[in-house]
Amino acid sequence: MIRCVALDIGETLMRDDRYWGAWADWLGVPRHTLSALVGAVVAQGRDNADALRLARPGLDVGAEYAAREAAGQGEVLDESDLYADVRPALRDLRALSVRVLAAGNQTARAGALLRGLALPVDAVVTSGEWGVAKPEPEFFRRVARMAGASPAEVLYVGDHPANDVFPAHAAGLRAAHLRRGPWGHFWADDPEVRRVADWSVGSLAELCDIVAAGVGRVGA
Repeated sequence: MIRCVALDIGETLMRDDRYWGAWADWLGVPRHTLSALVGAVVAQGRDNADALRLARPGLDVGAEYAAREAAGQGEVLDESDLYADVRPALRDLRALSVRVLAAGNQTARAGALLRGLALPVDAVVTSGEWGVAKPEPEFFRRVARMAGASPAEVLYVGDHPANDVFPAHAAGLRAAHLRRGPWGHFWADDPEVRRVADWSVGSLAELCDIVAAGVGRVGA
């Protein structure tokens, strides 16, 4: 049975429109240009930060992030960044008496901002706070420890095959691939993604049926 549902954050709970738009403005490139570069790295299976390096060759992303913060142009998250199905789905999952976690590759600041939204989850954790990021196996081991369950009793939900589905599966967790955002849509019908994912879903609302069923492959 599934005792915990852990959800990726970017393009699973939160829309990334603001994130990429703010980077485009900071780098002085049209938003459409950076959006197209994001699409290019998605199609090539590359790290999403490569879109920033294509826009400005040689960019030190960490240093540039710090410069944005120092200039008062750092990260912002509010209710408008949430996908519409997030709060209802999280509430329904909690009603099923499973532990619900938000765990993704975000900064410590993003974690604090997300906690400020008071989502109906048991905990919010980010790679910036842990000092370890997906797809590292240790990230998923920590998720399982926070779940208080065996890895096979934890369902990890995310849009990114290389950061979510494949490493969660390799760590012994159940995995659901979400058709959402650039990565989710582009890779949704990839044969390897479909083979590895225990479930493929188009909405977080579908997770309640999966948890209620307990076992089996739904929508795959």
